[in-house]
Amino acid sequence: MRHFAFIAPLALATALSGSAMAQAPQITVTVGGDLIEDVETLGQRDVDLQIERLTEVVERTLARRGALEGAQVNLVLTELKPNRPTFEQVRDTPGLSSFDSISVGGAAIEGEVVTADGQRLPVRYSRFSSSIAEVRGFGTWQDADRAYSRLAENLASGRLVSR
Repeated sequence: MRHFAFIAPLALATALSGSAMAQAPQITVTVGGDLIEDVETLGQRDVDLQIERLTEVVERTLARRGALEGAQVNLVLTELKPNRPTFEQVRDTPGLSSFDSISVGGAAIEGEVVTADGQRLPVRYSRFSSSIAEVRGFGTWQDADRAYSRLAENLASGRLVSR
């Protein structure tokens, strides 16, 4: 009987955590639009890292906020601009400095959310610096990261289409 008293709460906790995991939204990120043509210039490695980064930011934000449970979030990176030259750009352009060169950057993302009940909702968000004065930080993808964070917060708040 003592074994049952120990195992029953453990089984209940395992069952509840399994059902919570099953409700987490699935995030899919692909490349589309003008970005398809820019992959070679930016470098496949950097674009792949940005896909991973967008996926990670959206997953983490939605999980933290408990939003869009059971949904499928399909995102398409359509435009991506670095604040500093990527490795590929520095390699392909002699004299280009990855330390001294700075630019306006950002990202544009489109897609859809398929809710747990099957409703399809469009997603659209873009954020780009409008001037060098707006560029904050020293990362290659500083403005793109800001776009990912704001998109994720918008998704968690139910604001799917903006800008």
